[in-house]
Order: sequence, then structure tokens, then C-alpha cells
Amino acid sequence: MKAWLLGGARATLLIGPGVLAFWTGGYFDGPRDVAGVVAWALVALALLTLPRRLPRNRAALAGLAGLALLAGWTLASIAWAPIAGSAYHAGQRLVLYVGALAAALLLLRTEASRRAVEPVLAAGTLVVIGYGISERLLPGLLHFSRSVTAEGRLEQPLTYWNAMGELAAIGVVLCARLAGDNSRDARLRLAAIAASAPLGLGLYLSFSRGALFACATGLLALIVLAPQTEQLRAIAVTVAAGVLASAGASPFSGVTALLGSQSTRERQGAITLILLAVVIAVSCLAYQRLQREERSRPIRLPAHAPLIATAVVCAGLAVAIVVGAKERAARPLAAGASRYTSLESNRYAYWRVALRAFEDEPVRGVGAGGWAVYWLRYRPFAEYAQDAHSLPLQTLAELGLVGVAFLLTFFGGIAVAAVRAARAAPAVAAGPAAGFIVYAAHAPLDWDWQMPALTLVALVLGGLLLILAEGPARVA
Repeated sequence: MKAWLLGGARATLLIGPGVLAFWTGGYFDGPRDVAGVVAWALVALALLTLPRRLPRNRAALAGLAGLALLAGWTLASIAWAPIAGSAYHAGQRLVLYVGALAAALLLLRTEASRRAVEPVLAAGTLVVIGYGISERLLPGLLHFSRSVTAEGRLEQPLTYWNAMGELAAIGVVLCARLAGDNSRDARLRLAAIAASAPLGLGLYLSFSRGALFACATGLLALIVLAPQTEQLRAIAVTVAAGVLASAGASPFSGVTALLGSQSTRERQGAITLILLAVVIAVSCLAYQRLQREERSRPIRLPAHAPLIATAVVCAGLAVAIVVGAKERAARPLAAGASRYTSLESNRYAYWRVALRAFEDEPVRGVGAGGWAVYWLRYRPFAEYAQDAHSLPLQTLAELGLVGVAFLLTFFGGIAVAAVRAARAAPAVAAGPAAGFIVYAAHAPLDWDWQMPALTLVALVLGGLLLILAEGPARVA
């Protein structure tokens, strides 16, 4: 009975984010309440049934303590936030996150559960993204809700296109790692290659430049963390599958922007579906042939390759932000694939308002949810917005230097654990680390933190890294 209970708890933890995705990603308080209760029920079950408690290494303690302190400080800001209800909901979300991270630290301590994390989470992203693109491929059978602001971009079921792009990016990176991991079953590796095509198509249909950047960052991290020719081949086939699937859909506005008559959309969806099936088949055949023809061998990287890769990514992001900030943002933004040709965005205006709020209350912040009030007061153009589209800047504005210190403690703990895990067992840590890096690269550019179905995936990967930093698994 104990084994069944723990198996069910681990399955719930891993498939939970995918299930929550179908309730608007847990953005609203009802589904988020249920998710929070489930997360803490998993913690209670683990504490009652497992002999081993939370890990005692400093990285794990820092990560969990930083997140818990951030939750406490967010709830405390109810006392000075302009809208107490908004602060409460922000704190409620963080209580869910603390429970999910604690559950991961308690439940993912066996070898079997560790091995299940990457394939189950990758499968979850495939289900969510596959659901989103299914309406475009089969418009005669499926009809989903859509918002005017999405302008045809992939938004369902999370209801936000950039979050869909980010989830697809995490899925692509996890699939690339699974395909390049020679310790995995050959059938699983082939399935990962097959999944990369629809995931790549979903990433393209989100038209999210930030998600593309995050995906590229995660794939670069994979090369640094697992420098093997086998991993490089897997990345090449994964990227090729996604690009070919996207290229096949790009000429059809009925697929990319939901435009045209019903008959036109049905015809274009059918063509795209056939092309997607062909891409999957060709990708799998190409991958199998590459595996037979060439053995894996180490890739010699430059000294300090992780630091070089980090510097390149940061420099590229900084240049994009500086150039994009010079573009005029008050006009209607470009839609569809044309967004990939511009760095234009309204988020630069959001960030300026966040910095203004920080100037008013640098230590404690203006209170959780307070950025939205500042936006109404100081916005340079009439646009509704609730979030600063940047986790660090929104935290700086709403929770001040105290909140940022707690946030950095959380991310710092996971970063230290990732480094330790990569040194101790690089082959095991590569996938979780690269997947978490995708999230960490995108969070400063959007409101991922407010989308639990997306953030919970990152928290499970982060929790696994905190465990891996300890050393070999212990059966529980």
C-alpha cells in the first residue's frame, strides 16, 4: 500500500502541471487553490510515509528557504499593497510553489523517480502543445476559444501565447536531451525525436521571440553540459524537425493565423497535418541512420565553456533589449511571423514603470500587485496590463530589495546545485539543468511566474537538481 501511495504521489507531481494547463494554466484562483491543496497533500503524504526528510545540503536549504521567505514577504505586503486582494493572490501562488518544490525534494529521491522526470514532463508539454495545434490541423472537428489580442497566435489551453511558446521550448530541450542520452531506451529516444516536430511547430506558432531565445539558450546549455557527438546529433535532428514542421505550416494563414473560410482552413490544416507526419517519419529515419553510422565520442570544448556560453547569451540579450527599446512601442505591434523580424515590444514601457515604482519604495516595494496601479497612473499609452513582463523587475517594484534578495536566494540555490550536479553526474544533470535554464532565460522577459502550469515544470526540474547535488539516489 505504501508503494502504491508513493507511486501515485510521484505521478501526481509529474503530470500535475500538464493537467493544470487545461484550467487556463492555473492563472485564476480557483484552479490554483486546488493545485495548492494537492501540492501540500503530497508533502504531508511524503512526510508521513518516507523515512528521509528534506535534504540538508546548503543549496537545497537556500532554494527552499528563499522561495518560502519570498512567499512570506509577499503575504506580508498585504499590509501596504494598494490592493490587498491582489497581494493575497500573489502570496497564494507562492504558497503553491513552495509546496510543489518541497514535494519534489521529498518524492523524487529514488532512481526510478529521477529517471521518470524528463520523459513525463516532456510528454506533458507534448500533450498541451498538441492540443493547442490540433484545432489548426483539424478545424472541421475542433473549435477552441480565442482572444482578439492573440491575433491568431497559439494560445490554448494556457490562454497566453508567450507561455505556450515557453512551454514548447522546454519540451524541445527535454526531447533533445532524451534523444541524445544513450542510457535511455532506444524507443524512448525515437519517440523524443518524433515529439520534437509538433513541439517545434507549436513554438513557431506562438510567434514568441523570447521563447525562441530561451529554447536556443537551453540547447546551447545541453551542448556545454553533455559535450558528446551523440547529443549534438540529437540536437541537430530535433531542430531540423521543428524547422521543417514550421516551414511546412508557414505558407498557410489558416494554420498560422486562423484566417480564411472554413473550407480553406480545413484544406490547409489537412495539408499541414500530412506534412507534419512526413517530417516526423523522415526525422525518425534520419536519426536512426545517424545512430547506426557514427559512434558517440566526446566533443572538445574551449576552457571555461560554461562561462563563455553564459557571456554570449547575456551579451546577445542585452543587445536585443537595447536595440528593441529604441523602437516605437505605442503603435499596434506586428502580428504573426513578422514579429520575428522586429524587436519591437511594449514591455520596455512596462519595465520603465516598474523602475519608477522601485524608486518610490526601494526597500519593501509598493506591495504585491501594486505594479498594475502604477501602470494605470504612469502608462505612456492606453493599454491594459497587470504584470511588468519581467520576474526580477516586477519583484523589484512590488517587493523591493528584500523580495529580490529572497528571489536571488531561491535561484542561487538551484544554480549552485546545478553546478554541483553537473560536476558529479553530468549525464544525469544535463536535461534538468538545460530545462530549468530555458525557464530562467525567459522569466526576465515575461510573466511566466504568474502561470503555475509553466512554473511548476521548472520547479520540478529545479527540485531534481537540488536532489542530484547530494549524490547517488537512495531508495525510499
